[in-house]
Amino acid sequence: MKLKMMYSFLNSDIEKIERALEETVKANSIILRESSLHLLQAGGKRIRPIFVLLAGQFGNYDIQKIIKAAVSLELIHMASLVHDDVIDDSDIRRGQPTIKAKWDNKVAMYTGDYIFARSMEIMSDINQPAAHRVLANTIVEVCIGEIQQIKDKYRFDQNIRDYFRRIKRKTALLISASSLVGAIVSDVEEEYQQKLYQFGYYVGMSYQIIDDVLDFVGTEKELGKPAGGDLLQGNITLPVLFAMEKEEVRQKVITVHEAMSKQELMEVIDSIKNTDAIERSLQVSDMYLNKALQAIRDLPAGKAKSALTNIAKYLGKRKF
Repeated sequence: MKLKMMYSFLNSDIEKIERALEETVKANSIILRESSLHLLQAGGKRIRPIFVLLAGQFGNYDIQKIIKAAVSLELIHMASLVHDDVIDDSDIRRGQPTIKAKWDNKVAMYTGDYIFARSMEIMSDINQPAAHRVLANTIVEVCIGEIQQIKDKYRFDQNIRDYFRRIKRKTALLISASSLVGAIVSDVEEEYQQKLYQFGYYVGMSYQIIDDVLDFVGTEKELGKPAGGDLLQGNITLPVLFAMEKEEVRQKVITVHEAMSKQELMEVIDSIKNTDAIERSLQVSDMYLNKALQAIRDLPAGKAKSALTNIAKYLGKRKF
């Protein structure tokens, strides 16, 4: 089943969110408007808004409040991507030139700042302090995670705990915040709020591990960016950490540097793929996926629960 079919009963609300996103990033400045729309129109799975919508289904579903929360969460994600591309010096995202590649670093940084600010402005219309605290704490943690990722680049002596801590901040917390904020603004029972938060967190961990596996086994066409790009940029992911347990592979990995040739990089990637690192990483992803499904086991049955279950399984098995 295709991802969009799993939540097709929300199609009209998702269309409203897309229109709201487009309206929200339309700045008076031509450059800001064009750069923001460039990123938005490049597409994306919109996982965070979808989780906001689905979490809201377990409470008092007010689409006007839900839209604002969903737009705010997606804008935070978008802004972080813009800043990521500057930090990583990435020219391609989702098969399209990045903002920093199409304009420059200065435009990209201010575009990211603008999108962040619009996110907070939209969220201010929701008079629920608990939701604001969740978003504020999440942004703080995301920023800490980005700084840590910069510090960890080409640090080949890091361990698996370092990796988990990093992807928690990089990916999992924003996805878990999406579920929790959706639940808060819909006045979902506190017991269910916690379950939805845990679900989002575990899905986020599984999602990022799959992303890191795909960096080695996916094609450039599937990924929308060059394969092996994370390793070339010095990001030491779970498959790399597992593979480096073999000393001969470790000796190859520690030679990786930003200016190495594609052929040299492919030799390192092949050495990683020739270990059991990919399989072991997928097993860890499955562990988190099972935790996610366990977290929502006691939620009320219905379309929303079925959609969350199916989406989690899809994301945990995706090929791109």
